Amino acid sequence: MNWQPSFDELGKSLIDTTFVVVDLETTGGSPSECSITEIGAVKVRGGEVIGEFQTLVNPGGPIPPFITVLTGITDAMVLTAPPIGEAFFSLLEFIGSPEETILVAHNAPFDIGFLRASAQRLSIAWPKYQVVDTARITRYVVTRDEVRDFKLGTLAAFFGATTNPEHRALADARATVDVLHGVIERLGSFGVTTLEVSFAIFRARLSTLALLETYVHVLRLTSHLLKLEKEFTT
Repeated sequence: MNWQPSFDELGKSLIDTTFVVVDLETTGGSPSECSITEIGAVKVRGGEVIGEFQTLVNPGGPIPPFITVLTGITDAMVLTAPPIGEAFFSLLEFIGSPEETILVAHNAPFDIGFLRASAQRLSIAWPKYQVVDTARITRYVVTRDEVRDFKLGTLAAFFGATTNPEHRALADARATVDVLHGVIERLGSFGVTTLEVSFAIFRARLSTLALLETYVHVLRLTSHLLKLEKEFTT
């Protein structure tokens, strides 16, 4: 009988999970009043990039000057870009189905909020993707002693990202990929290697690494007890 605690029966391995990291540039902060100007996405599995997607988007109106200063995206650049209807469906095709893909974004409520608003304007149902917010999950595995804040630029530097975020969609998505991989590596150091256990930890809203270690220990014990129960009843 194997007495070693195991997460084997608690879900899909993070290594085998397909993630699509998405980043948007927009004309402002309100999904109901503003529009998307650029979409960047990176598909990864097993720590490897397996595809990238990038397109400018014609927002259907002028880009505010302060947004142009921030992103470098001008009205001239988006003049011949596809409208959101065309770009949106191309993005969905790249992402794939909710059954095969987990969406990832930094400050996910912003990006996913704009995508949901776009779906509503196009009169289509937004697919029920599971979403990972790297701005949130890093708080469970990185301490304030290690980083001054949880902005993308700070975390990208901390995890040694190969791309600097620069308020352009694809560059920011690439930087977020490196943050995601850093988080997965840290979770692995606690013995957390499955998607379901990861989501359980995030739902628990743990505030310190000590609590994370305790929670993981409880999950391990629960997994072990369930395994023993199965062995004794078969």
